Amino acid sequence: MAYRQMTTRRRQNVQRASYVYGNVVRQPAYEPERRAQEPKKKRASRQVKKNRRQALRMNRGYVVFMAVAAIAMLLVCIKYVNLQSANMSHAKKISAMEEELATLKEENTTRYNAIVDSVNLDEVRKKAKKDLGMVDASDSQVVEYKKPSLDYVKQYESIPKEGALTKVQTKKSK
Repeated sequence: MAYRQMTTRRRQNVQRASYVYGNVVRQPAYEPERRAQEPKKKRASRQVKKNRRQALRMNRGYVVFMAVAAIAMLLVCIKYVNLQSANMSHAKKISAMEEELATLKEENTTRYNAIVDSVNLDEVRKKAKKDLGMVDASDSQVVEYKKPSLDYVKQYESIPKEGALTKVQTKKSK
């Protein structure tokens, strides 16, 4: 028995170690038959078959519900598309108005600069002194105030001559 096992091992080693040179491979003398394996079918119970048939059928209530849901979804989609188009048209109008605003601001700045450049303050001063009798203010008539936090001051009453908020004092000699 030991001899038989040893002989079988040698044959297996020779078969494993043999290498076929070239492009022709030895074909076995016979092809083993392959057994076709048929999948085993499980038989479903009557209740399972009944449930499957019921699931495949659609009753009237389900069809009506699905039709109403589809119509509602269609209306929502149409409303969404309308809102998107309205949004786009408003955005176009806004951009057109912004361009118009920029153009008007530029024109306004140009006209303002032209008006400022056309007025000569020296001529206005001369005309006011000669024709209208304007006189320059003396130092005693000028009252200066501290600048408030705002850029302008609202005057609700007349400013008292002696009770000014802060009068600038002239520097006294030391």
